[in-house]
Amino acid sequence: MNSIWEIETFYRKRDIIIIGAGFSGFWTAISIKEKYPEKSVLIIERNTIPLGASTRNAGFACFGSLTEVIADSQKMGWGKTLELVKMRFEGLQKIKSYFNTHEIDFELNGGYEILNNDEPLKHLDAVNEKLKTITDLDKTYFLNQAKIKEFGLGKSEFLVENPCEGSLHSGKLVQKLLEKCSELKVEFLFGTEVNNINEKTDGVEVCLSESLSVKAEQIIYCTNAFSSKFLEKEEIIPARGQILLTEPIKDLKLKGTFHYDEGFYYFRNLGNRVLFGGGRNQDFKNEETTDFETTAFLQNHLENFLKEVILPDQKFKIELRWSGIMAMGSEKTPIVKQLSERQFCAVRLSGMGVALAPKIGEMVAELI
Repeated sequence: MNSIWEIETFYRKRDIIIIGAGFSGFWTAISIKEKYPEKSVLIIERNTIPLGASTRNAGFACFGSLTEVIADSQKMGWGKTLELVKMRFEGLQKIKSYFNTHEIDFELNGGYEILNNDEPLKHLDAVNEKLKTITDLDKTYFLNQAKIKEFGLGKSEFLVENPCEGSLHSGKLVQKLLEKCSELKVEFLFGTEVNNINEKTDGVEVCLSESLSVKAEQIIYCTNAFSSKFLEKEEIIPARGQILLTEPIKDLKLKGTFHYDEGFYYFRNLGNRVLFGGGRNQDFKNEETTDFETTAFLQNHLENFLKEVILPDQKFKIELRWSGIMAMGSEKTPIVKQLSERQFCAVRLSGMGVALAPKIGEMVAELI
């Protein structure tokens, strides 16, 4: 049994409970407290630190690559694609406006995409014309062949540059978001698993164990890839992203963020090390999992790509390997909606939570 002191403080009724302390959970809490400062907000997180993809990604401030935008437009149509690009663009601007770049190692060195055929280049002018209303640039994407040699990417045919993309330190961003939440008097329960949700006429009961629960007027699921327990009717497919990090490399030429194959491969410099992830399109079925593991098959595949394309003729050693879990669907549009009178969700961020979450938080604040 819990004491009266615990029941009347940590486990007291709140106006809003957010389940999940990742990027979407943090930004949702911030947006709500800024819009409704009088509301009490509690974030419940089952892990001791934010996990999922928020602290286990590649640290991309992701705008999106040329082939990715082309593929999205062909799959979802230009309307939804431009809406998504606009959210990412404005989300990155919001991060910059909230935090000093040095606090989160935010660098807008530009993004690049390696192409091995010229087919996507035929769409370059049309895509730039579409994106001009968002970025205010005549050329959001442009060919920059000179940098192939500069970056040591000699085996690449074409290099497309995009000045709207950058990189950051995901762990430091999470810490700054935690600080911001604390400033706004958002409260937390870390290391706390939610077992069940009971919606009643007078509120929602969030059951933490057989004898312990917390009540709220409204709850918001920000559980992304780990939402199947709560959102059985929504199309949410877990997608593991495997990553490796090299040891420091002397005279590393690579600088910036890079994509290949519609964004399925992504790499960047982390100081004088190379951080490289992706390749799940080589093993889709096995990567549809919430298990935080790496596989020999994909890690070997990534190492070979590193040898052949990213660091040809250079020796390197691997320092770290890890994985994060993203949430995908048949299309990339996030699921942000009201589920019932008192329940809402903001999930399925399609591997772009860093950029999307600041805007998704605003959307949820409007919904409630």
